[in-house]
Amino acid sequence: MAELNYKPVSHDHEVFLKNARKREGFRKAYEDLAEEYSLIREMLTARSKSGLTQEEVAELMGTTKSAVSRLESTGKHAPSLTTLKKYAQAVGCHLEIKLVPKSRPTKRLPSRAKGMRSRQIDRNLQHT
Repeated sequence: MAELNYKPVSHDHEVFLKNARKREGFRKAYEDLAEEYSLIREMLTARSKSGLTQEEVAELMGTTKSAVSRLESTGKHAPSLTTLKKYAQAVGCHLEIKLVPKSRPTKRLPSRAKGMRSRQIDRNLQHT
């Protein structure tokens, strides 16, 4: 069998981002995926702290290494809450999901709903 000479490619993510931000459309695309990137960073950090490989996490989850690899990457894959819970448990964590208010509050009712609500109030007043 031929000898494999593996030479890892170095990657400086900050330098990559600095150069990528110069490209048209990159900033918006990157910002659109900010939540996904944040989740993936948390997942990778948790797995690293647990000392587990993707193979070991997959075994604990009852799935394949390629499925764990997809979980830990961005793309069109949208894991279910059940899958995220299994991943969290496998790496010794629990899943916590929060709804965080935006800095600027949104309207309570969409304009169509407000109109519907106003008509309902008017009808109730007519019947009294």
